[in-house]
Amino acid sequence: MPFDPSTLKYDDRGLIPAIAQDEEGTVLMMAWMNAEAVARTLETRRVTYWSRSRQSFWIKGETSGHVQKLVDFRIDCDRDCILMVVRQTGPACHTNRRSCFYTSVLDGEETELMAPMV
Repeated sequence: MPFDPSTLKYDDRGLIPAIAQDEEGTVLMMAWMNAEAVARTLETRRVTYWSRSRQSFWIKGETSGHVQKLVDFRIDCDRDCILMVVRQTGPACHTNRRSCFYTSVLDGEETELMAPMV
């Protein structure tokens, strides 16, 4: 059946959380999309987010070269969160790490799990 981005449940700002995961299952990052970013991502297969700080579209890798190519686009059971399986070129995080989720907190201790990529 054809997919319509307007059938997703967006917040009061018109945004939906979008999680990027690589093909091996590592969660890379979370950002926001609006209906047009969803449509652009599905059309071009280049992941496009909505930047809340810049109030503009953000094609992942457009300036950094750290491109995310869409492999699979999944919707959760409540239709209020997106999971994208991507082919990531270089780091996904603006700190130059493979994943934005590089800090662990266990037993009250914070531990850095990965260093920036060279």
